[in-house]
Formats: sequence, C-alpha cells, structure tokens
Amino acid sequence: MPTALIILAAGQGTRMRSDRPKVLHEVAGAPLIAHAMAAGAAVEPARTVIVAGHGAEAVQAAALDLDPDVTVAVQPEQLGTAHAVAQARAALDGFEGDAIVLYGDTPFIRPETLAAMAEARARHAVVVLGFEPAEPGRYGRLVMAGDELDRIVEYKDASAAERAIALCNSGVIAADASLLFELIAEVGNDNAAGEYYLTDIVALARARGLSAGVVTCDEAETLGVNSRADLAAAEAAFQARARAEAMENGVTLVAPETVFFAYDTVVGRDAVIEPNVIFGPGVTVESGARIRAFSHLEGAHVSRGAVVGPYARLRPGAELAEDVRIGNFVEVKNALVAEGAKINHLSYVGDATVGEHANIGAGTVTCNYDGVFKHRTEIGARAFIGSDTMLVAPVRVGAGAMTGSGSVITGDVPDGALAVGRARQENKPGLATKLFERLRAEKARRKGE
Repeated sequence: MPTALIILAAGQGTRMRSDRPKVLHEVAGAPLIAHAMAAGAAVEPARTVIVAGHGAEAVQAAALDLDPDVTVAVQPEQLGTAHAVAQARAALDGFEGDAIVLYGDTPFIRPETLAAMAEARARHAVVVLGFEPAEPGRYGRLVMAGDELDRIVEYKDASAAERAIALCNSGVIAADASLLFELIAEVGNDNAAGEYYLTDIVALARARGLSAGVVTCDEAETLGVNSRADLAAAEAAFQARARAEAMENGVTLVAPETVFFAYDTVVGRDAVIEPNVIFGPGVTVESGARIRAFSHLEGAHVSRGAVVGPYARLRPGAELAEDVRIGNFVEVKNALVAEGAKINHLSYVGDATVGEHANIGAGTVTCNYDGVFKHRTEIGARAFIGSDTMLVAPVRVGAGAMTGSGSVITGDVPDGALAVGRARQENKPGLATKLFERLRAEKARRKGE
C-alpha cells in the first residue's frame, strides 16, 4: 500500500531565540527537517507534504532543495497539531493509502520504527508511536485498554492517575489517509490549551469501533528540539550514534569523542580516522584510507590508500585517487588529484587537475581567481612543481615537466621542460651592513626624542 508523509514544520520555536525557523537549525551539517525527511524516506513515500508556518518561504526553499518533489502546505495560524495536519488535505486529495505524521523538529526516528508502524497498520486503523522516558514530565500519556490504545491524554488535561502512566506519546501517528482527515474534521478545541489536538483522533476512532494500537521505541528516537540546549543534545546524540556505527562497521576512530560526522558521511571499513577530524556534508572516505589529525573535509572523495593531513582541508569538489598524499596545511578545492600524486606541505590547489605521481612542492599556489572568473590549472603526470611556485591559471604544466622554486608560471610548460619564472639574483657587497647601521641609528634617534 502506498504511503504519504506529512511532516509538521510550522512552529516558530520561540525558545530557540532565533529569527530562523526552528526546523532549519542544523544537526550534523543538515537542517532538522532534512533528518525528518531522511527518516521518512525509509517507507518509500509516494508523496511528501511539508506543513510550514513561521518562515514558510525559507522552509519551502530548504525542503525543495532537499527533494524537488515535495509539496509544501502553509498553516497560517498555529492552532494545534490537528489543524496543522488538516492543511495537508488538499495536497493529498484523491490519495489512496496510509499517511504517517512526522515532526520536523524530531530528527531521530529510526527506519525500523517506521517499518514497524507500517506493519502494525495491518492490525489497527490508527497506530501511535509511544515510548517510556526516564522522566515522563509533561508528555501526553497513552491510556491502554488491554492490548489496544484507548485514548491519548495531554498532560494539561490528565488526571493524577493518568499522569502516573509511564507510556508516553511521541506524536507520530499512522492511519489511512482518508480516515485521518475524516477524524481530524471531528476534532474540537475544548481543552486546557484551546487547541485542536491530533491526539484526539484516537478516541474518535475508538468511538467508531475502530482499533488503535501502539508501537514503542527507545526514548532517544523521540528527542525533540525546542531550544539551543536541545539542539546541542541532538548533535551529541547524533555524533554518539554515528561514531558507534562507524566502529561497528570496521572503521578505526583513534579518539572517537573528537571526531564529528555529517549526516551523510560515508567511511569504508579499515579506514583510520585520527583525533579532531571534522566531516562536513558530502564526504566519502574509501576503505583503507587514513585521515590524520585536525583535518577538515567537506564535499570530498578520498580513495583507497590515500592519506590526508594532519591539518589538511578538503573543500567541495576535491577528488583524491588511490594512494594520494595530502599533507599538513594543504587545501584542495574542486580538484582531481590522480593516483600516487603528492601535495605534502603548505599548498593551495584549487580548480586543478594533478596527474599521476606528480609532486607538488611546499608553498605552491594555483592562482585560480582573477576577481571575476575561476580558471583551471593542469599539471601533468610525474610533473615536479618546485617549492613556492605560483601557477597563474589558466595554465598547463606538461607531463614530466618541472618548475624552478620561487617561480611565477604564467604560460604553458611543455612536456619534459623546465620552467623558471623569477627575477635574476643580484648581490650588493656591503649594502646590508650599511643599511642596518642606518636603521639602528634612526631607531636610537627616535628613542632619544
């Protein structure tokens, strides 16, 4: 049966103390809503509807950037969760299948949990995701009648006996889409908050003689983000899980607590990640590669046997082939570095192609930007670039060619040629001594004034 996702992302999140919509705050390099969409992707949704409110234009732009096929509905007033879900009705007009309601600020629902909810839908008209927190606090309570869910009671409206119930409501609900909207149409706002609660559909379904059930999950999956402290806790939870999964999959983390992954980082088995490495979005590290300490990678691909760092930076478009060496204080951006090439010290290589087994000397810079346009540098196989070479793009250094240290290369270098582009050295006998004497005398005069 096809499934539709309805992701609620209309809240302002006043406790965030931010002008940015809450769901656009980031965990592991991606907005919260990206995590919710990724979780929902596990059910292979036929349609996805984002319900936006505060900052709707920014939320819509972010959602469409993540998935151009999503539909964004706007909740102009925030009148409760049932009212929010109702805004998705037009977008799902004529849809036949289940609907799962997720939350843009609850990023860690596991695919296995959603699969269990989808499976439970075969037995129940409405399925609710519950959990048992260490501190139930002000969560809504799930009131059971034997093996079935009888109703959900919001904390504000719960009796003392109901508040003593340990099983709490996560807010995630699955139901037939048509039934969901029918039940929502019957929801009122006669409660302590004066809001239209999505949770009321359970009692309404039971009043129709329909079955309601509960699937439970670990409390960590239901972690919601409502404040900066919650955001930090969510980041910590993500990183702890990502580190554990990496090591379980055969990755060596020398100091796990100092490594930070992005939401989409891929690291192959037998790769070694040294301390204080940060992964931005879009990084793949193949099996057997080594990322040395204090390196930062984003939008980069590192192949087998490559070594990066320490203190290296790979920026978007960096593509390292097998057995490449990128050393300390080297920055690579939008560049293909072919097999066995070495850029070991204090260099910037951007908008470039570096051939097989080329050697780039310390202090080399590809001067790729003229203030308006970016230009490419091509360095041939087995070329040797002398230390402190400025390669003024567009320029090509041929295969097996060499540049002299301290050169400024402004024209193409043929295969096998040596290029030297620097002023001729002149020595002025005794001039340094005379100059120092003059400067020291001037310094003494100024101190005496």
